[in-house]
Amino acid sequence: LANPTETPVEVGTWLPPFLLEVSRDKMSAMITLYELISDDIIPVIETALKKERIVFGLLDVDYTQLPIGKAQLIAVGKHPVRGDDAVVTYLEIPERKPVIREDGRADYFEMNFIYEIKQGAWLGEKIPPTEGEDGTDVHGNKLPALHGLDAPLLYDAKSAYEVEEDGKIVLRSRLDGAVEHTQGIVGVSSHLTINGDIGFNTGNIDFDGSVTITGTVSPGFSVIATGDIAIESLDGVSGAIKIASREGDIYIRGGIFGLGRTEVEAGNNVFVKHVNDARIHAENEIHIGFYSMGSDLNAHAIFVNPTKGKIIGGKANAKSSIEAGFVGNTHERRTEVSIEAVNKEELMHTIQEKAGELKELQVQIEQIEVQVKRLAPLLNTLNQKQVAAYEELKAALRSQMERAMHLDREVKIAMSELRHAGNEEIHIAREAFPGTIIKIGSKSKALTQPTSGRFKIEFGDLNV
Repeated sequence: LANPTETPVEVGTWLPPFLLEVSRDKMSAMITLYELISDDIIPVIETALKKERIVFGLLDVDYTQLPIGKAQLIAVGKHPVRGDDAVVTYLEIPERKPVIREDGRADYFEMNFIYEIKQGAWLGEKIPPTEGEDGTDVHGNKLPALHGLDAPLLYDAKSAYEVEEDGKIVLRSRLDGAVEHTQGIVGVSSHLTINGDIGFNTGNIDFDGSVTITGTVSPGFSVIATGDIAIESLDGVSGAIKIASREGDIYIRGGIFGLGRTEVEAGNNVFVKHVNDARIHAENEIHIGFYSMGSDLNAHAIFVNPTKGKIIGGKANAKSSIEAGFVGNTHERRTEVSIEAVNKEELMHTIQEKAGELKELQVQIEQIEVQVKRLAPLLNTLNQKQVAAYEELKAALRSQMERAMHLDREVKIAMSELRHAGNEEIHIAREAFPGTIIKIGSKSKALTQPTSGRFKIEFGDLNV
């Protein structure tokens, strides 16, 4: 300014009276005033808002009170609200686990082992997902909301069915029977009740469902079932040939006198008061209330009452843990308690194979779900053949989901085994007598004096 030039020099830009700015996501708008407001500028601002299509979420702003040169919020859009996810609830079944009383004894007399229901009984329900609430940006554009995530009711279609009640999808039983939760899938198995003993009057039993026997299994006879088996007699089982559940649990209230020939096999758990001269195999756990004598026990984990429970003679072999109060006896009877070593390389290969299969299955499930969701709103307009195809799609979806649940459980069990590899433990709470052999993997020790404690592999050796 002090030294004029022949050509004009730009010294600044003349600011407008105000500036409107819309955020990148178009969910808010700001105004910045550059001069004192006057009444005649207010209509100009309103016109500018319309020109910039700032039409939604306008705030009640007193322009005369706005500061100069400072951006102020003038409009706010409405964010979409995601719908609620589906909520699935199932009938709760009391845990099958004997209660340890104050005197240290396991109460095997009130386990409510088989949960019976009638046809039409409630098994579970699903509150469907909601659609959500659409949003709007400051320009008035609709912002679609995400629907809530759906979740399947996992059930055995042969024994349960869906019905819509009061806006919910309710799961009910097709038949009288016993409720089963198998790998996350709820179902109802046929339930056979034998009022009395299994013997010459009944013959051997091989039943596709659950079995309750109020008496016992006579010597020389067998009971095989797909589901759970409960033998209620306080006299227990003596001399039976075989008691086997393909998929469920076995509960023998009065114990087993095997006479060297009884075999008990369970697809899940075994609960028994005591066992003499028998062989028990469980895919999951064995629970023994009082003692095991001269028997062969094999399971993922073995639990014998840690206060007074005894393992005397025979073998107890597990994959993860063994717990007992006493092992062996004062007569130094040979008793072996052992845990298998996990082959990490083989286990990892198995996990990778099953995880790969699970991933492929999940892709198939997503594809079928898309087809089901597309057809569901049109159900009332479909002809009989199309409805049948729709039902086949739903059945295929359930089948694939069930398979996925099985695979997921297998992967998780294998992962658990892999994580605990190297942490296997044998816990002898009270006393292990001479004559006891403790073995974990390739490491073993024959006891020559009484001992107790938690035994595991430490620094490459067995800490006995």
